[in-house]
Amino acid sequence: WNEPPEDTYLLTTPVMKTPDEPEEVTITFEKGIPVAVNDEELGPKELLTKLNKLGGKHGVGRVDLVENRYVGIKSRGVYETPGATLLHIGHRAIESLAMDREVMLMRDSLVPRYASLIYRGYWYSPECELMRKIVRETQESVNGVAKLRLYKGNATLIGRKSPNSLYSYSFATFEKDTVYDQRDAEGFIRINALRLRLRALKDGGLD
Repeated sequence: WNEPPEDTYLLTTPVMKTPDEPEEVTITFEKGIPVAVNDEELGPKELLTKLNKLGGKHGVGRVDLVENRYVGIKSRGVYETPGATLLHIGHRAIESLAMDREVMLMRDSLVPRYASLIYRGYWYSPECELMRKIVRETQESVNGVAKLRLYKGNATLIGRKSPNSLYSYSFATFEKDTVYDQRDAEGFIRINALRLRLRALKDGGLD
């Protein structure tokens, strides 16, 4: 119930004191790994330090939550993650362009287990190593640049591009008959709903 005192925070500026003008930042990813900020190539430490400063300047990345500890109790945690917040938004943006839908769904289903293993100290366990191999494989096509706007505690995605993009304007808007035949949808809907029709028949809901 009690708000954390302001001196709790070391990396982030209070929203009331952040700049009145927004700032844009780009993050470049290669195989899922961030390699550059605003076209400046940086090592992992330098890159995260720069994003921490950029995000923190605009009050991005404050987290106040109640979490479940490994030992079974709940505890309140107040964190600052300006750089990681920007990386997460940017990374997911490139994944949305370049990662296959089913691969993304499968990877996302593994995330809670993977995070739990790391949180509980099992980084060197065989199961965690297996998870890492799977995650690395999913990142092969995650190449591109994400553009974010930082302003008053918010980081808003405003652009994304990838040489491996699976997005097609023609496919998405059904512009060309050669790309997508509207009649295909009828068959797809019938087949996709077949199990539901069978269940309704069994339950007496259909004649």
